[in-house]
Amino acid sequence: MTDDIRELDTFLDAAYDAQERLTSGDLRRRAIAADLPAAAMTRIDALPEGEYAQDEAAEALRAIHV
Repeated sequence: MTDDIRELDTFLDAAYDAQERLTSGDLRRRAIAADLPAAAMTRIDALPEGEYAQDEAAEALRAIHV
């Protein structure tokens, strides 16, 4: 597992705390607030619009190649 993926998993754990689903926009705003590094932000910015459960977001983010 790369450092980017590990960092995204940690971010998702925090972002989804007490949340069942988040939109891609919610994830972008939370990533900006968390001051994620550029590589992680690139993946989050490439996330298609929609609403995601945590496992769906993790899978989608892993599928994005930067």
